[in-house]
Amino acid sequence: MKIKIMNVNLEEEIRIFWEYIKRNAAAKSKGGKMPSQAIKLYYLPPSPPCRAVMMTAKIIGLELDLVLTNIMKGEHLTPEFLKMNPQHSIPTIDDSGFILWESRAIMSYLVNAYGRDDTLYPKNPRLRAVVDQRLQFDLGTLYSRYSALYAPMLMRGEPYNEDLAAKVTEALAWLNTLIEGKTFVAGDNMTIADISIIVTITSLDAFNFDFSAHDNVSKWYERTQKALEPYGYEEINTAGAQQLASFLKKN
Repeated sequence: MKIKIMNVNLEEEIRIFWEYIKRNAAAKSKGGKMPSQAIKLYYLPPSPPCRAVMMTAKIIGLELDLVLTNIMKGEHLTPEFLKMNPQHSIPTIDDSGFILWESRAIMSYLVNAYGRDDTLYPKNPRLRAVVDQRLQFDLGTLYSRYSALYAPMLMRGEPYNEDLAAKVTEALAWLNTLIEGKTFVAGDNMTIADISIIVTITSLDAFNFDFSAHDNVSKWYERTQKALEPYGYEEINTAGAQQLASFLKKN
């Protein structure tokens, strides 16, 4: 009788052990494990792409070792930085020797590697494709047109260009259509596409660009601001955008 009880207990222990293994395997597959040391982020606070990466890290509870990189002083052109990133761009991350730049690629990587689940960047191919499309829309259209309008003003003191502003308005109209009937830009859940795009919109807002005619964009902007409040929206994103806008005022 004692032997039987021991066998039953042993079977139960084996079952519990395998359940534990499966749970841990599931957690790892979802990126639940944090890095062994803080990921270095080479950044500048006003930089919109840097702001997007920093908020993404906060959402997933990821510690960053922030390395201030003043591009105005050429700190991105040192031999050490060029060896790490020959394109000498920020943000750049160093995850224990794994070097990556381009903010949207960094955001995707961080969520894939360390996210608690796939809410921010779905594993479902079709859901992910929509998020990717929105990220590419921001990179190739919305943020690109924002930069085309304001970079000459910031860097060279050029006057406001109405034709370029019209291009931004056109992109905002497309975004307004994309959001129609959706809570967030890619569906019902906030994703990294929302983080990337709201950084662009916040920058436009800081420059007093009027997008109030685009009702869907305005309402989404309010919703996403609230959703990001616990993750450094004000101190990272709003403060960085205002700092960037202050450069224009100085010119």
